[in-house]
Amino acid sequence: MRVDGQDVAVSGSLLQPLTRRTNDIFRLSLAGIFLVVVVTSSLITRYEWEALEKSISGIVGVLSPTQSNTVYLIYGIAILGLPFFILIGLILARQWKLLGAYGAAGVIAILALSITGNGIAAPRWHFDLTVRLDTVLSQFLDDPRWIAMLAAVLTVSGPWLPARWRRWWWALLLAFVPIHLVVSAVVPARSLLGLAVGWFVGALVVLVSGTPALEVPLDGAVRALMRRGFPPAELRVLRPAGEGPLVLDATASCNSKADSDTEPETALVELYGPHQRGVGFLRQFWGKLRLRDDETAPLQPSMRRAVEHRALMALAVGNLGMANTQPIAVATLDRGWTVYAHKPARGIPLADCADETPVARVWDSLGVLHSQQISHGDLRRGEITVVDGRPLFGGFSRAEFGASDAHLHTDIAQLLVTTADLYGPPKAVAAAITVFGNDSVLAASRRLTRAAVPKAVRDSVRDAGATMSKLRDEVKYQTGADQIKTETITRFTRNQVIQMVLLVALVYVAYPFISSAPVFFSELRSANWWWALVGLAVSALKYLGAAAALWACADGMVRFRSLTVMQVANTFAATTTPAGVGGLALSTRFLQKGGLGALRATTAVALQQSVQVITHITLLILFSAAAGASANLSRFVPSTTVLYLIAGVVLGAIGVSLFVPKLRHWLATAVRPRLKEVLDDLMLLAREPKRLALIILGCATTTLGAALALWASIEAFGGDASFITVTIVTMVGGTLASAAPTPGGVGAVEAALIGGLAAFGVPAAVAVPAVLLYRILTCWLPVFVGWPIMRWLTRKEMV
Repeated sequence: MRVDGQDVAVSGSLLQPLTRRTNDIFRLSLAGIFLVVVVTSSLITRYEWEALEKSISGIVGVLSPTQSNTVYLIYGIAILGLPFFILIGLILARQWKLLGAYGAAGVIAILALSITGNGIAAPRWHFDLTVRLDTVLSQFLDDPRWIAMLAAVLTVSGPWLPARWRRWWWALLLAFVPIHLVVSAVVPARSLLGLAVGWFVGALVVLVSGTPALEVPLDGAVRALMRRGFPPAELRVLRPAGEGPLVLDATASCNSKADSDTEPETALVELYGPHQRGVGFLRQFWGKLRLRDDETAPLQPSMRRAVEHRALMALAVGNLGMANTQPIAVATLDRGWTVYAHKPARGIPLADCADETPVARVWDSLGVLHSQQISHGDLRRGEITVVDGRPLFGGFSRAEFGASDAHLHTDIAQLLVTTADLYGPPKAVAAAITVFGNDSVLAASRRLTRAAVPKAVRDSVRDAGATMSKLRDEVKYQTGADQIKTETITRFTRNQVIQMVLLVALVYVAYPFISSAPVFFSELRSANWWWALVGLAVSALKYLGAAAALWACADGMVRFRSLTVMQVANTFAATTTPAGVGGLALSTRFLQKGGLGALRATTAVALQQSVQVITHITLLILFSAAAGASANLSRFVPSTTVLYLIAGVVLGAIGVSLFVPKLRHWLATAVRPRLKEVLDDLMLLAREPKRLALIILGCATTTLGAALALWASIEAFGGDASFITVTIVTMVGGTLASAAPTPGGVGAVEAALIGGLAAFGVPAAVAVPAVLLYRILTCWLPVFVGWPIMRWLTRKEMV
């Protein structure tokens, strides 16, 4: 390559790989929005839009029928030949890789508008051929599939074709709208739909297949280096452009004999294309959206500003003598490219000389940066080198001048992870405390989390999770702290996200109940409110019984009063999650916060659930026997076919688990130990009669309290049902609630309870409002009360 009279040797491939640029994602988003707007407008304002088009075409339509046919004939020929012109253009440009995407986009666009419920639809014309426009060729203007195919292939081939061709061809395609108006015709809605579908399909194919690489303005980069007194004689590609910049190794030319006797000067040249500019901005914006304001730097409006910031920070750190590199040139090039040239990093990587470099020197170097209120932001081992025994820093893409305390503490946390991996946690923590003191290290250790430590830093060490855990323990040991509270650096915490999901689920599961509310409220006029209050009072037995059972399973290591309050919050978590898994997780978390270990808390909850199931089945058998033959229980028993099907599924699952090695290994290593623990706990529990009796009594109270609440609800509406039959119905409904896939068993529980009461002779006029009242007392009221209680427990750090 020859630039301004100087020859520059270039080695390596400058051809960039196919990339999925930010523009491709933006194009697909716009196409999706346009498609939604076209579909929505065609459904909502179709007739008003056609009336508006007729009035406009009546004003601008000046052509006679003969002239209209001629215009349609000429334009139809152009539209018919347009895809072939595009294909010839691609072939002449030798874009062979694009032919597959070209064909796929056309076929997908046509099929998308051709597939119906009856198969592939044949072409349907908008106009009657016997009335006007009797040229079959002109009907291509009216076929949405042809319009969609043209829009799709134009979108796919656009990035590969000259801009001038692309503009003319898009103008030719879009001309069908004004031509329809000029010839006094309404633009068919299907044609606009075809245009929208074709654009969307083409944008999707472009995103999948990728767009061509932009030409690298290497001559501009060479001129920028020359202006800075670095005339390159040779450029060698080190890394092609992709997700990161195009990196080249530049060797300066020797201008004199004295220079020829010394080793030629080298530099690293980084070329950032438009793709990196868009991706960089999106990453900054995502950081702003996800993290708190004091955790992120100001947004860089362009790639040039981001590169300039990196170069300026390298100069600032270099003035302190702590930079292992030095900027040479920063410039904006043609076609949206930006060049950043700098000297190669000096020194030996820290990982290669950790044995000879004391860890204290690494922390002393960071102390020099922090003394000038400079944060680095990317303290990986690869960004630290050692020159004459002194650690120096490189990178600086995330560095900040005038850094906040949050940035400085993040630096300490990152260097703790890096030095702990090289020197061990005790030495790393001791050196950090020596330089920054107990308070700063303790505050920084709160950021030893996946959210606070960048992924690049975590990936640079062997086991980031274990390293951060050991560091937290070591910080507590050396500073004497009792515990380290995790620092919240994101705008939305994990608990807030979980609570938001639970609220959305609550609205979802409450919708069927809300839809039947008017009928229920009309029945409330005849209800006996004293029985409703009795039902509300006895429903509290559920929480007392569950708290007593869990208290006994935990060996009384948590306060019974707190457990009772937690059971109300547990109703919210269990109702808004399928199969009540949220309630189990909340109970386990509460026991852990109460002082039990993770294994012990899980075992206690599993033990309570096991006894609850055994007690539930035992009570169901006893009350069913007491009910006698007077009750019609056939509707609760599945048919023989269903029973055989269930048995076959169970036997098949057992066979699969025995013959599939991975499943067999999982059962042996994960399920069997937990099952053995529960069985061992049950055996130990059998040797403690008082404790066993308390757990069984608590589980039985949970079941019978729900039955009493349903019985009181039936009495409130003047029903007549024995407590034994109501208990059977309640237990069947509870079983369905735990097995139903909907949160809280909504729908399945109500149907089972109403059907069960009907089986025992309770009329529907009483059963329906009674069940709804029962669900209000035992499900919905505790759910709405449990939400603020769970937030209160969260603030008190009890869950």
